[in-house]
This record gives sequence, C-alpha cells and structure tokens, in this order.
Amino acid sequence: MTLPALQVHSSGRYLITEHGTPFFYLGDTTWELFHRLNREDAVTLIENRAALRFNVLQAVALAELDGHIDPNAYGHLPFEDLDVTRPAVREGPHNDYWDHVDFIVREANARGLYIGFLPTWGRYWHDPVKDDQPLFTVASAESYGEWLGRRYREAGLIWILGGDRNVDTDEQLEIIRGMARGIRRGDGGAHLMTFHPPGGNGSSTWFHQDDWLDFNMRQNGHVPEFTGRYDSTRQDYDRTPIKPVIDGEPIYEDHPVSFNARALGHSIAADVRRPLYWNLFSGACGHTYGHHSVWQMWTPGKRPVNHPLMPWSEAIQQPGAAHMQHGRALIESRPFLTRIPDDSILATDPVPTSVPGAGRYRFAATRDESGRYAMVYAPIGRSFQVRMEVIQGSKVEAWWFNPRDGSAQRLGEFPNTGEREFTPPSPGEMLEWVLVLDDAAQRFPPPGT
Repeated sequence: MTLPALQVHSSGRYLITEHGTPFFYLGDTTWELFHRLNREDAVTLIENRAALRFNVLQAVALAELDGHIDPNAYGHLPFEDLDVTRPAVREGPHNDYWDHVDFIVREANARGLYIGFLPTWGRYWHDPVKDDQPLFTVASAESYGEWLGRRYREAGLIWILGGDRNVDTDEQLEIIRGMARGIRRGDGGAHLMTFHPPGGNGSSTWFHQDDWLDFNMRQNGHVPEFTGRYDSTRQDYDRTPIKPVIDGEPIYEDHPVSFNARALGHSIAADVRRPLYWNLFSGACGHTYGHHSVWQMWTPGKRPVNHPLMPWSEAIQQPGAAHMQHGRALIESRPFLTRIPDDSILATDPVPTSVPGAGRYRFAATRDESGRYAMVYAPIGRSFQVRMEVIQGSKVEAWWFNPRDGSAQRLGEFPNTGEREFTPPSPGEMLEWVLVLDDAAQRFPPPGT
C-alpha cells in the first residue's frame, strides 16, 4: 500500500491527507520497535495496532536502550565504528540493520500505519556516549539526515526529531536544525516534521518559529493530573503562528505514576483515557497512547526499565490501547476540521474545583465553531450544567458517549434555552462519560459511528 502524503490543513489546526481527507493522528510509542523486535514479532505488533485503528507507530532508528552498541534482533548495528556518517549497509537481502528497518516500515505502511520516525534518541546528540562526546555534530547530523531522507523518501512516515532531551546549548540547537536541513534535502519535503521534547515540555519551547517544524509535539508526561501538564496543550494551540499540536507522550498504561510506584502505584486504563479527551478537547490534532512494557519491547531476559509489569506481547492486549479508538471514532463522527476548544460551555460550579474541576477530575469541552455540536468530557459521575446557547438551532439532541466501549445512549431532544443540568449515567469515579449535544436539525448519526 502506498499511503497518501500528509499535510497541514489551511486552518493550521489539523492534519489532512494530500486528498483533503481529515487525518486523526492516533499514535503509539513503540520506541524500541526497530531495535528489539524480530520480523515476526514486529508484524504481530503492527497487526494488533492496525486492528485497534492506530495509524502511527513512533519508533527510533538509533534507539534509547544502547541502540548504538547493542545489536538488533539479528545481530546488526546501525553504524560502522559508531560513525553516524557511515550507516552500516551491506549487500544482499536482510543483511543489515537498515534492511530490518525497511522491512518494518513497509509492513506498517502495508497495513495503513505511518511510522513516526525518530532518527535518533536524544541521548546521542546530547549526552556523552563516546569518548565523553556526543555522537553528532552539526555536520554529521545534516549528513545522517540527508541519508535518511533519501532512503525513506517514498515511505509513509512522519519525521520526529529530538528524543526526550532538552536543548541546552546553541550547538545542540544547531544539531537539530542541521538534521532537519539534511532530511529536507534528502526527501525533498515529502513528509511532515516535528520534535519530541522531554517531559513537561513542547517543541514550541525551542522551535515554534522554525519553518521546518510543521506541527508542535508535547510530552505532557507520566502524570495523571490535568493541571500543570495537560493544560499546556491549549497553550500551544493558542500560539502564533498557528500550528497543530499533539501530545506525543502522555502517561503510559501500567507505568509507575509520576515515576514513584512505591508511593503512587502503577497507572491503569482510566489514567490513559483521561489525557486522550483532555488533549483532544484542548485542540489537539490527535493523540498518542503508550504502554510501559511496549515502548521498551520488554521480555524476560531483557534489561527492564522502571519495573515493567508484563512482557510486551501481553501488554498489547491491555484495555487502554483498545479504548483509544473510541476517542478517534467520536471525533470523526462529527465535522472534524471546524472543532475548537471551549471550556466556557460549562457553567462553573459555585465551588470551581468541583466543576470544571482540577487534578484527575478536570472537565473539558469542545465544540464546532459554528455551533453545530458540542462535547463535554466528564471524568467522574458528577452533575454539571451546560450553557445551551453554544448550539445553533431551536432544538438540541443529546447523547451520552461511553469512552470505554464506544457506545452511545440517546437522551432525547431539548429546547435550546438557558442552562441545563446533566448527570452522567453512572456515579462511579473511574467511569467517565462524554456528553454530546447536537443541533437537532443536522441529523448527525450517533456519536462514534
């Protein structure tokens, strides 16, 4: 399958294909995909994610877990003598590191998934790994970027520079820019490009004004609360010039919460669902899921990072991954390219920490810019009031959408007047709901269909 090229919509807010079709970016942080999995296992993971309607797999060519010196599943290393200007390419089929990367890119593309392709994890251009010096200089980053751009010019991918590190010096800034220049020269501008930042930051911190940065990526990070991290998505949405924004690494499923398992335990599916809706309703162009075992492709016998709970092959069956597709289906069931964040839909409670709430219990709202529909994410079973005038038309059709299974319950039609109170169908504190309000004259289908 040849995947259509991706581009930024004329509004500057969302992504579309070259044919003008809205593109909801639903990614997974499969960082060690190229490095730790063999071909059979890679296909297993790809087919699982394709079945769950993911369409981007974020993977790193020069992987975090000693990808420069620890061979891949077939005993191959990416470079000759750790020289990033000399990729280890040998004659013959399936004979080197890059043949394996090629195979995985092709298999993903064949199943409708783009690769969010990181040329390198940040430690290699940032931290000392060889003779107390980073592997990259500006010149070598540009050379490596151009080689990658030429090799994958025809592939279905999105370039993601960076890799979980701050940009601390002018030299590091220019290393990233040099890699971007090289890629652009190599692929002729065929692919979108962004930057994966460290936790609590966004690409906008360093590169928002750079022309090569097509959209902003945040790492809102491994915390379960809205305030202080996920609210930053809206801050990037509001920047000028306007660029799309996405959270490229929120809290992972089964991850030590805030990196402190002893005190806070491990995250669950509800913890990864909340950022999905917080980010989307704050204006994100899609979302990225992650599982703590899957990003590192951990199996017994491999070096673990931060106490994974199960092998990756079991972790791909965890419920949070399956729940992501319901958020995509919800957004795609209504006009896509005219959606804006608008928490003013919610009538603030006399005690605002109740509604719109805070921490894990923050409500969020979004709507069509012309008032054809509105949505409110309720993370808990607590009654709330909505300002009905945000919807056009004399009557409003209301639905409850279930983020856990994608089902919709019709509430009926109401006069479009004043404020109206809604109470979620279940009072459980981990059983969140999305209220969908439509202009009844639009005759939209049930949410999520």
